[in-house]
Amino acid sequence: MAQGFNSFTAPYTASGRAALVPAPPWHYAGWLMNVAVSLDTSRSAEVVPAALGRLTGQGCVHFADWQATTDGSELLDPVYSQYRETIVIAEIERPDGKRYNYCPFIWVDQDISLLRGLLQGWPKKLGTTWMTRSLPIEHAAAAPLRAGSRLGATLTVKERRLVEARLTLTGQPGQPLGFLTNAVVGSVGLPDLTRPDQPPKVDWVLPAIQGKVASDWHAAEAELSVLPHPVEELSLLGELKVTGASVGWLGMTVVGASPLAK
Repeated sequence: MAQGFNSFTAPYTASGRAALVPAPPWHYAGWLMNVAVSLDTSRSAEVVPAALGRLTGQGCVHFADWQATTDGSELLDPVYSQYRETIVIAEIERPDGKRYNYCPFIWVDQDISLLRGLLQGWPKKLGTTWMTRSLPIEHAAAAPLRAGSRLGATLTVKERRLVEARLTLTGQPGQPLGFLTNAVVGSVGLPDLTRPDQPPKVDWVLPAIQGKVASDWHAAEAELSVLPHPVEELSLLGELKVTGASVGWLGMTVVGASPLAK
């Protein structure tokens, strides 16, 4: 925090009101479409630093429609609380054999969420996610949570379609997948412009999460397509082969982070 100021992030002012992101706790609640995948590990060293670990071949693509708040005020002005994102999760095995999740790619449509993510070590970039909502009524437009309901999701980055998903609910109980199953290691670090010839120092952290609650998860069959893109490197994970899918709601609170044990 800037000395004498109350801003947690820029812009720094005495009141702190203009800061893009206030200090935690950050409370999140959202609707999630989760598509578990197997992925190629042959280019693991291009995705995960060797000192951190290696890809195991398991992962997940999450499409999320979030609502977030600090003290409740954002819920009264929802342009500050709502956003959608697409999250790519890859399971990694540490050199000591322990397994964690890792996020190599993630795209979001809200600057507040983007900066919150970077502070936690999630490599957020801007992208546009659209996804079907399930509404609690029995109606043709509601995509109710029952067998046969069909849902879709798309991600567009820099006006180019990158990911498409189609889900059909089976009517069976589902499972939590991806980042819902294990802690996610974040990579926190920024370059120093006084030393542009040196790479940034990166620290690995684990989120401190409290108050995690979830609905029942609903199983689905899924199809997932990744389209070519001139810049994004999702292709480093090879063909993403669907191994399972589920939908549901999640709530959680991030209160900080802690260093990953060496």
